Amino acid sequence: MGTVEDTGRAVAATLEQAIRQKTAKLGVIGLGYVGLPLIRAFVRAGYSTMGFDVDQAKVDRLLAGESYIEHIPSSWIAECTEGGKFEPTADMRRLSESDALLICVPTPLSDSRDPDLQYVEATARLIAEVLRPGQLVVLESTTYPGTTRDVLLPILSAGGMKAGDDFFLAYSPEREDPGNPDFSADRIPKVVGGVDAESCHLAHLLYSQAVVSVVPVSSCEVAEACKILENTYRSVNIAMVNELKMLCDRLGIDVWEVIDAAKTKPFGFQAFYPGPGLGGHCIPIDPFYLSWVARKHGLATRFIELAGEINTGMPEYVVRKVMDALNEAGKPLKGSKVCLLGVAYKKDVDDPRESPSFVLMELLEAGGAILSYNDPHVGRLPEMRHHRVADMTSTDLTAEFLASQDCVLIATDHSAYDCDFIVRHAPLVVDTRNATRNVTEGREKIRKA
Repeated sequence: MGTVEDTGRAVAATLEQAIRQKTAKLGVIGLGYVGLPLIRAFVRAGYSTMGFDVDQAKVDRLLAGESYIEHIPSSWIAECTEGGKFEPTADMRRLSESDALLICVPTPLSDSRDPDLQYVEATARLIAEVLRPGQLVVLESTTYPGTTRDVLLPILSAGGMKAGDDFFLAYSPEREDPGNPDFSADRIPKVVGGVDAESCHLAHLLYSQAVVSVVPVSSCEVAEACKILENTYRSVNIAMVNELKMLCDRLGIDVWEVIDAAKTKPFGFQAFYPGPGLGGHCIPIDPFYLSWVARKHGLATRFIELAGEINTGMPEYVVRKVMDALNEAGKPLKGSKVCLLGVAYKKDVDDPRESPSFVLMELLEAGGAILSYNDPHVGRLPEMRHHRVADMTSTDLTAEFLASQDCVLIATDHSAYDCDFIVRHAPLVVDTRNATRNVTEGREKIRKA
């Protein structure tokens, strides 16, 4: 009579064989900026995939062959859905059909800046309802060290199945960089950590079929901390140059010229750039996950908290610079027409998550400005979880429109912006991204912020 250990090895061997032969069906939960590129990587690797999302409208668009993410072509969606390589669904009862389930759901912060794991926990409960022997579950959503083992594992084990024997559980942080053509999902190394050795092995094997390289680590906690470190590193360094920007402004020095000079050093320096605040799902949020878990263990993360304080204060600094520029022209903010350029959080993408542009709009509107915006990648302002935004569409940047504004505020430096044209026709330009650095005509109209 076989032991439980023998049964576990047999279950793992069956899944391993299916992964190697590419007969395993891959399921991705959360069809957003992380989930869809991940599906694309596994389809390219030869796997059949299922995509799960609670938003039926998203599923319907995908079934119609329509992409809602700019860098994922609709033609590819149509080809994969019609060919049976990608099946989107909102029916969570079908989670049992996938041999591997990758969780790519949001992990926002609460209003008190504590981790909000409601989407992760709800997804885990949905999986637990239909979990069957031989399934691999991998969390990709960014979170604090301990989430996979302390939050997911108890939910998935509640039905009596054991991780490492009946099912397998791992963590592999997403590293998606939306709009970066040099680093699509399949070209970014994946870090993988499991709750046990077998889970790590199977997750390592799965990802190695679809991405350029896989880096196994000793535990899911190490993998979780790895992601937090990556983005805290960026947050702290961006805060440093944001603070330096304010000092350089007081000293009458161009901080961008300082950075360009410093980055000529071939060692010991990496260039980070200031801006109107942090955006994207990761950098504005992840460091606070680390601060939260540190407080639980009686430690203070002063460096991280200070960086967060500086970065979250940048929109207010920018609005003060707008007010100063308008004052120079003899105009108050109240009643002035201000057009904000760019609501995506970074250049040349359609991703508005945590974009500082929404904070800028709230502050400007509170000050009485008459707002408009332009973004070639975001045609209508989306509903935002933490911001009240007007139902507004992108305004065309005609010469007449620019001339009618009191101030044009560059918040995102999209490549599509013709800064020479903008400066030529706008009476005043406040630039938070150094987008106007090569403009020669009309520089007296430009103010850096």
